Amino acid sequence: MFAQQLAFEKDPDKNTTATYTELIDFYTSLAKDDPRARLLEVGPTDIGRPLHLFVLSADQVFEPQAVKRQKKTVLLINNGIHPGEPEGIDASMLFVRELLRENKLPKDVVICLIPVYNVAGMLNRGVSRANQNGPEAYGFRGSAQHYDLNRDFIKTDTRNAWLFQQIFHTWDPDVFFDTHTSNGADYQYVMTLIATHRDKLDPALAKFMEQNFTQPLYARMATAGFPMVPYVDPKEDTPESGLVSFLESPRYSTGYAALHHTIGYMPETHMWKPYGDRVAAMRALMHELLHATEAHGADLVDLRRAVKRRVRQQQEFTLCWKLDEKHAEKLPFLGYQASYRPSELSGFARLYYDRSKPTTIDIPYYASYIPDVRVIKPAAYIVPQAYEKVIALLKLNGVQMHSLEKDTLIRVEQYYIDHYKTSAAPYEGHYLHREVHVMPVSNEQMFYKGDWLIKTDQEANRYIVETLEPQATDSFFNWNFFDAILSQKEYFSLYIFEEEAVRLLQENPEWRKELELAKQQNKELAASGRAQLDWIYKKSEFYEKGHLRYPVGRIKQLGQE
Repeated sequence: MFAQQLAFEKDPDKNTTATYTELIDFYTSLAKDDPRARLLEVGPTDIGRPLHLFVLSADQVFEPQAVKRQKKTVLLINNGIHPGEPEGIDASMLFVRELLRENKLPKDVVICLIPVYNVAGMLNRGVSRANQNGPEAYGFRGSAQHYDLNRDFIKTDTRNAWLFQQIFHTWDPDVFFDTHTSNGADYQYVMTLIATHRDKLDPALAKFMEQNFTQPLYARMATAGFPMVPYVDPKEDTPESGLVSFLESPRYSTGYAALHHTIGYMPETHMWKPYGDRVAAMRALMHELLHATEAHGADLVDLRRAVKRRVRQQQEFTLCWKLDEKHAEKLPFLGYQASYRPSELSGFARLYYDRSKPTTIDIPYYASYIPDVRVIKPAAYIVPQAYEKVIALLKLNGVQMHSLEKDTLIRVEQYYIDHYKTSAAPYEGHYLHREVHVMPVSNEQMFYKGDWLIKTDQEANRYIVETLEPQATDSFFNWNFFDAILSQKEYFSLYIFEEEAVRLLQENPEWRKELELAKQQNKELAASGRAQLDWIYKKSEFYEKGHLRYPVGRIKQLGQE
């Protein structure tokens, strides 16, 4: 028992990571030998192999509802979302084995651990990260369908994302930890850290996280020999220009967790440090996070319950954020001197870091974001049943809803998409929209038996609002779930509609005045007969009401449904 040696330990250079078979055999063996551990198969991933969940419970209570009734704290650890960044995989094996072997399992913390999330990526073993110092072979970033799974938590294009959300809402973790390796600048730190951004959390939860988790983690990791710094995202080319606090939107794992009031950490070890050091730093951070969770878990459980009660009554929600560039903190930073020299390849100036010249300097840290777009929630949303994936994801995420029992004419506010931009190139299988502007219109709209009514007096309000409001950064609209409304289905023939347009202007002389004014303000309209006919067509009864009309209705007052 516990004698199993890991591939990482067998290598005297500490430059080897476990294969998929070694990984699953390890957890299977632990679960077989110790009643405090269970290895669960959640369901098939995108390559057919199961997504596993390893659960540790000191008193052998493995039923999630029982865990919640006992007010135990749940810590969820996710590994291998990018299997080319494998130190979390190896560190977790060392971590759980030590907890069991040395009887260090806290009695009031249940640990749920995903050994590897991107199974297909781990099976696709080789070398693919040119800027990374080991291990000798490792997995690939992309999934079986070539998705980056850490961009899939809202759109849920993969089985893996669907299964993760099942795990998340089955166990409702209080603390989430997702292991990664960085790219980018060079500096002295082995470990950098992304914490759930404080501006996006309930203020009381943000303060609690900062005081009882984030600050102690930095202090204790420094004592352990692994000083940390926030994730190195330079404002310009080098860290000396200042760092920008990473704002994880809900497409990312910790951003998704924040929608459900779970505090999260995304550790990023430095890609060019020796692999053994990276594993050691990740293992140390796991222990320190568990220490904080054990010490403050009971209070965190109570606070999250209070936050979930408050969000039921919350009226205003932020949909988009912008960096506050007027305020910056001073951050001590252990770097290397950066400079430029001619490239041996191109002759152009190239950036390099001189490791023989370590630096210790104070740099600006832009750590605050301010709301850019806000919305007042309606009393309820109503979603047509035709949008099956939207409905399925809402249900998967614990949204309470009920279907209409009969066809009903309901007064709703609906948005017309007034303006938006779309990426020129595909991004994770989508042409992502952004900078959406809407024009709200109140009308009576027919909804049908089987359409779904969603009241906004529930714990899932943040998820509801940030997916169903089209202006939100990672809304279902921005991820193309409703793109069919953006194209017309009926048009007109120029030679036929010309006479109809003349008649319409004669019957509506105010249109002619509006058209003349529009032509004065728009040179392209003035120069195009086709555009002028289209202007008149869109004023007429022939123009389809559904074009650019966002189909999700907002009910201002309940009782109208």
